[in-house]
Amino acid sequence: MKEDCIFCKIANGGIPSATIYEDRYFRVILDISPANMGHALILPKEHFDNVYDMDPEIGSKVFVLAGKVAQCLKEELQCDGINILQNNEEAAGQTVFHFHMHIIPRYEGDAVQMGWQPGKTDQESLAALAERIGEKLQEVE
Repeated sequence: MKEDCIFCKIANGGIPSATIYEDRYFRVILDISPANMGHALILPKEHFDNVYDMDPEIGSKVFVLAGKVAQCLKEELQCDGINILQNNEEAAGQTVFHFHMHIIPRYEGDAVQMGWQPGKTDQESLAALAERIGEKLQEVE
């Protein structure tokens, strides 16, 4: 736990929250500034600034939990879809530097905006980049 981290305090029960799930690794809360009603945050109890320094065991558990939370939200809210979102670093929209995952219920025609303009590339550039990244991934294993 990091003393000056608000999400560490929430995840470990030091600050009250609308908790929908808790186990020894995570607390799942409803966001107090939701994109849509039911917007949930998965907070690890252990502090990780972002996905880059996350323990692999916790990382694998967070995705399993995200699927379960999404399924429960869909059933309870009868939403049309779910966004699962996780930002790393300021340039990518991270504002609280404690790893967290957003589970956002979506409805046809809602005002939530996420997305990008599709870019263009060529097969040669894609192949070269894929090879370089693939080599790095082999080194990580």
